[in-house]
Amino acid sequence: MSSLTLNGVTVNFPFPPYDCQKDYMSKVIECLQRRVNGVLESPTGTGKTLCLLCATLAWREHFKDTISAGKIAERLGSEELFPTTPLSSWGMAAADGDAPTCYTDVPKIIYASRTHSQLAQVISELKNTSYRPKVCVLGSREQLCINQEVIRQESNHVKVHMCRRKVSTRSCVFYNNVEERSTDRDLVNSILDVEDLVKFGNKQRVCPYYLSRSLKQQADVIFMPYNYLLDPKSRRAHNIELKGAVVVFDEAHNVEKTCEESTSFDLTPYDVASAINAVDRLLVEQAKNVSHADTVTEDLNVDSLSFGLKMDVATIAKIKQILLDLEAAIDSYDVPSDRGITKPGIFIYELLERAQLTYSTKTAVYEALEQISGYLAGQPGTFLNTSGLQKLADIIQLVFCGESSEKDRQQQMQSNTAHFKVHIHRDTSCHKKKQSTDVWSSSSLKKQGNILSYWCFSPGFSMHDLVNQGVRCIILTSGTLSPLSSFTSEMRIEFPVSLENSHVIGQDQIFVSIIDQGPDGVQLSSAFDRRFVPENMASLGNTVANLSRVVPHGLLVFFPSFPSMEKTLDFWRANGHTDRIETVKPMFVEPKRKGSFTEVIDGYYNKVSDPASKGGTFFAVCRGKASEGLDFADAFGRGVIITGLPYPPKMDPRVILKMQFLDEMSKKKTPGLKYLSGQQWYRQQAFRAVNQAIGRVIRHKEDYGAIFLCDQRFKNPDARAQLPLWVRPYLRLYESFGNVVRDVSQFFRVAQKMRPVVEKKSAAETCGTDTQSSVLTTCSSSQSSHTKKAKVLEAHLPSLKRRRLNEPTGDHGMARICFEYECEVQESQRKPFNLLDALERGDHCSGEDNDAVVGEEKANRLSTLSLQHDKRMDDELRGVRRKIKLVQEQKMSRSEDVSEEGKASQAKTFLVEMKKSLSQVSFDRIVQALQTYKKTDILEVLLTETAVLTEDANTHSLLRGMYQFVRPHHKKRFDEKCQEMTGQGCGYKPDHSLAKDKKKALMLHGATDRPTAVDLTSSGGMSTCCQLNTQQLNKGGHHLNQQGLREPQTGFAPKSEVHATFLADVKKSLGEEKSAQLFQAIYSYKKTDNYENLVTIVVSLFTERDEDFNLLVRFAMFIRPHHKTQYKQMLDALVGQTVSAADVPAVSEDQQRHASSSTLKTQSKISSFFSSSQRK
Repeated sequence: MSSLTLNGVTVNFPFPPYDCQKDYMSKVIECLQRRVNGVLESPTGTGKTLCLLCATLAWREHFKDTISAGKIAERLGSEELFPTTPLSSWGMAAADGDAPTCYTDVPKIIYASRTHSQLAQVISELKNTSYRPKVCVLGSREQLCINQEVIRQESNHVKVHMCRRKVSTRSCVFYNNVEERSTDRDLVNSILDVEDLVKFGNKQRVCPYYLSRSLKQQADVIFMPYNYLLDPKSRRAHNIELKGAVVVFDEAHNVEKTCEESTSFDLTPYDVASAINAVDRLLVEQAKNVSHADTVTEDLNVDSLSFGLKMDVATIAKIKQILLDLEAAIDSYDVPSDRGITKPGIFIYELLERAQLTYSTKTAVYEALEQISGYLAGQPGTFLNTSGLQKLADIIQLVFCGESSEKDRQQQMQSNTAHFKVHIHRDTSCHKKKQSTDVWSSSSLKKQGNILSYWCFSPGFSMHDLVNQGVRCIILTSGTLSPLSSFTSEMRIEFPVSLENSHVIGQDQIFVSIIDQGPDGVQLSSAFDRRFVPENMASLGNTVANLSRVVPHGLLVFFPSFPSMEKTLDFWRANGHTDRIETVKPMFVEPKRKGSFTEVIDGYYNKVSDPASKGGTFFAVCRGKASEGLDFADAFGRGVIITGLPYPPKMDPRVILKMQFLDEMSKKKTPGLKYLSGQQWYRQQAFRAVNQAIGRVIRHKEDYGAIFLCDQRFKNPDARAQLPLWVRPYLRLYESFGNVVRDVSQFFRVAQKMRPVVEKKSAAETCGTDTQSSVLTTCSSSQSSHTKKAKVLEAHLPSLKRRRLNEPTGDHGMARICFEYECEVQESQRKPFNLLDALERGDHCSGEDNDAVVGEEKANRLSTLSLQHDKRMDDELRGVRRKIKLVQEQKMSRSEDVSEEGKASQAKTFLVEMKKSLSQVSFDRIVQALQTYKKTDILEVLLTETAVLTEDANTHSLLRGMYQFVRPHHKKRFDEKCQEMTGQGCGYKPDHSLAKDKKKALMLHGATDRPTAVDLTSSGGMSTCCQLNTQQLNKGGHHLNQQGLREPQTGFAPKSEVHATFLADVKKSLGEEKSAQLFQAIYSYKKTDNYENLVTIVVSLFTERDEDFNLLVRFAMFIRPHHKTQYKQMLDALVGQTVSAADVPAVSEDQQRHASSSTLKTQSKISSFFSSSQRK
């Protein structure tokens, strides 16, 4: 831990800071001391978040020291407590002259970032510091609620109203525990993110949402997404107190957009129609109540009123009339189909007044809408969409903000709407309003409706609102805020402190060039009239193809927009450019759909990580997901190509109106205010997106990479001035493309010599050279941190091709899998605790190592090489052209003494033959079924997927060959199924159902009927392998029972059967999705031994329904011995009575050894082989 003094404040930093970090922290402290706003840009990789946390928290401690010094000085009078250290040196946090006198004056720090995932990273950084403030993170019910009845509601506002109802009636058991748990010392002093809060809530059965609101009162630092601060209704909902607070916006490059969107709305015909429909339903219900008033007692009427709705039919009817009038007012405008009608912002009051919505009526209407929404949301039965009602209530709050007297009302309205425009345009969405026969319905319901848009065009509106709340100061910071002058002018508040920080890298780590022409001499431009010219697209393709040869490892290519990228890639495919790129670096394309993004990016990471490849190329768009904070550190982003300037769509109504608004404001020339012109803003948006994409290339102090700006417009001095300050000194202009290739090649040669990267090894090589290690799971760990197992990609992306079925795989083929399997006998000597630990035996080498190999195969399938094969590949994947190779049954001699190595070899041979005989899809499905069978012990899964082997008589032998992988307690059933489906069994004998330890016990006791040999041949003649010798596989590890084998215990079901029965009951009770969640928790527990994480999930699953408590008690069989007591105590607390020892069996170590050396252990070795085979 390093300590330094900046502006009189002592800052503790985890390591000696760089100069740029000192500069950054000094500016932060200056803002805090002077009570002024600051805008600070510091490039990604300079430790911005860590500096921000350390500086603010150090200043806060210094502030408290000032108060302490003042209080001591009051007691001592003129004396000094420490003669050598005068009290005046204890700190003067308030440099502007104010003197805080009590600890309640210490400002809270409100730390806002864009998303909760980014906040989780910030909280993780906080844990790396020496500071331990009281913290709180705010979230929505969507993220924090754990009440299953509320969670399952589809609509967010229905969740809100249901939650409020349960809280008001104290019918939520989780909320009822908040008051007791909110003072928990461990909780108050812990640093928890949203995920941690939810885990705590599930474990302690306390509401995380209201717990976070309770913690907020005591917190020194409050974390939240910044839309909670900028959206007035969210701020009110979370009761965020800003007076005197320090507000920090991290990743603030999106603050401008969020400010505008949080105070804008679009009211569609569907919204109004759904609101009318909801009120209709309520009217019908209330009318029925009135008609039966004579038969309903007064008491029942009181009950119904107290149930939620305190409103007469006349009031409900007035609300409906308001909605109908509003709809008629909006639809009364005849809007041209190609463009809308635009009015000044103040026109919104005139329009709403036609629907009887004014400052005078706003409160009554708002409260009525809230009552109706809450009442309908709490009604049982069919879900009713009340989003329209909720939206109208939000609109009333937004438009009629502020209170003023009658005479000042016009001024208030002018002030509220100065930064807004009203835009009415045709609804072209797919929502269709229901035709109604209601006599109240207006004729406008029968024609296409209009959308009422109320758009804010100045982020300064929200910023001024924050300042008016009395904040101490506002700090905006990000890696890409350039150009700062335009950014600050948009905010409409003063920023006396600003910083454009330098980077921590040297000149030898960054190469920046402007490429204005391609290898063929054609000028490169993404201008509207040039971007789709064939010569321009061809030249850009040649440029990317050539650069892909000289840039090592990962290359990122950013296009201005999705249409631009798609059309360019189509041209490249038709003209062979993609083939040239693919030959060197396989191509990966950012999908429009968010759901597919993770799969594509994982494929890219895996390909770049593959030591046998030359890297990969990732094609993305500016302002897309890949350009917004994704980590492309080191080899994953050695080069970034910007193919053009990403200007906003100029014909978009909102863009047009924004430019018009700025031009209007610029012409007014208000004293003391300087606005951007519309054109300046338009250019600034393009360069801010470019700067964000450029920030992907250098991610830390030792990183290096190249930036290529492939558009002739970057040569303009004005354009270069818009680039980040840290980039400008390294900018190079070239007269010919050849010089670029020459210099960038030299740059990477020097960089790789000065900063050599440890050569990547394949998973198999790593396992082979690390046989002395006791833990093999560290194989390829550097790769596995970036590789997740990807699912099959969406077929709609034409650039993503699947690997050919018969493609040769070299060292990564079956031989490699077999080698890895043999490597596994170097397994760790750790003694397994129980069944769960025994299962782990098959996961070490096949765990993380599998990720690298599976990732490599995924990457092969994701690349776009040989795109002409796509259709054929799709057909084969769908089974249209499945080819089944005829297999002659192989006769193998029966042997009574076959070595375990021979059995493993036979298993490998069998899988090789099966792979040759089946289509890739069928083989993959069977291997996946084996994996699932290993995890769940459910035979039906295996039987379902292997049914394909019964379709052809030539593959019946393969089905019988599967017998060798079936666990002993399932062998009889599998044999019967095989007999039923193929007419021939698998040679089942009663001793095949005995676990290995029971067989040994029988042999040890000299049983006359013990088997003298293991049947290795099925009745069909196909070689099978029943069991592997676990002692051989584990090298006779001490976890195997060497003290003599006992006879099998009588009176108890085999342990495997007990587990199977329990898991079947769980699946039946919880369903597929939650069962999978439980199984994942179990396997995580057996790998990490993390009892807390396991119990958090188990309790949340088994306590939703009373009838599931029995499963919670039975689950004790999975708890390891050293956690048994803790688990029993938890059960006692949950059930409310002492759970008997019979209910929570304490398994002895000997029993654990039996369980771990039984079938599940032996099968785990074979299963690990399956997971290796699955890569093929």
